[in-house]
Amino acid sequence: MSRWAVVLAGGVGSRFWPISTPARPKQLLPLATEEPLLSDALARLAPLVPPERTLILTNSGLVDAIAELAPSIPRANLIAEPRPAGTAAALAWAAHEIARRGGRDAVILSIHADWAVGDPEGFRVALSRAADAAEKHGALVTVGIVPVRADPGFGYIQPGDELSDGVRRVVRFIEKPDRARAEAMVRDGFLWNSGIFVWRAGDFLDEIAAHTPEVAPHLASHEDDLEGFFGAVTTSISVDVGVLERSSKVLVLPGDFAWDDVGTWAALRRVRACDEYNNALRGPVHALDSYGNVVHTEGTAVVLYGVSDLVVVSRDGLTLVTTIDRASDLKTLIESLPPHIRDQS
Repeated sequence: MSRWAVVLAGGVGSRFWPISTPARPKQLLPLATEEPLLSDALARLAPLVPPERTLILTNSGLVDAIAELAPSIPRANLIAEPRPAGTAAALAWAAHEIARRGGRDAVILSIHADWAVGDPEGFRVALSRAADAAEKHGALVTVGIVPVRADPGFGYIQPGDELSDGVRRVVRFIEKPDRARAEAMVRDGFLWNSGIFVWRAGDFLDEIAAHTPEVAPHLASHEDDLEGFFGAVTTSISVDVGVLERSSKVLVLPGDFAWDDVGTWAALRRVRACDEYNNALRGPVHALDSYGNVVHTEGTAVVLYGVSDLVVVSRDGLTLVTTIDRASDLKTLIESLPPHIRDQS
């Protein structure tokens, strides 16, 4: 069966302010390696799926930037969502398009553009196993990450009965828990909900039709009209809530390949090469007697002396200084800023 890839590359990544802006969002930034996160994602996929069968879903304002970043992807494969309508609608349109081009039996590997993966080969092995399971069982398959800590910032998956070789039914999805519950779920063998999904186009479209009234009728009535479809979907709903939590055909298999969603500046201590004092540094930085800091500077020299657990971000005359702990809540800060500071791009 032919395999296709769908890369979700919308959003602005406001948690990476002030580097991330609407014109240059998180997925276009070199946060984990020297290459932009989207470039890393496409390189990981390349051995599995050729460019002509790779779709990138984004917003209209980013199409030109992504086309320049990924010239091997045909322009027709850059799908610009006219307005945000949730991942259920985005993936439904992608499956509809792939079924039109490659048939309902085409297997879709769906990932996000803004992850870090320390073991790319392990990642590809997991996706290949998921593709095999999707074909064998006619199911919607997700790869659940084996947790390395009890993180309340992630959703979790409870695996159930085993069908074959580590492939299990999904008992339930759990949204971001508190820390105590996260610790209990890790002890009980729950997996992180990574957002890696694999299914045949036809199977996914059938589940959309059966379980997602927020999306299904609009897909049927606007099957050749992208703008009409996204304009008709008035309820934004995620694929997790709109499809996976409602379907009885969802399977999970474990993945262990140093995955990270790179959700905040603090994550860079996990995904970047750090110095001997656990500082994650990018740009002209000099650190003395300083431990566990994250510094990202574009041109401006930054000097740290005798400080720990700080985040320092500097670009174009604007510098952010916060702590590792507070870096996960930049939304509060951004909302408080005057527009001439907040909206610098």
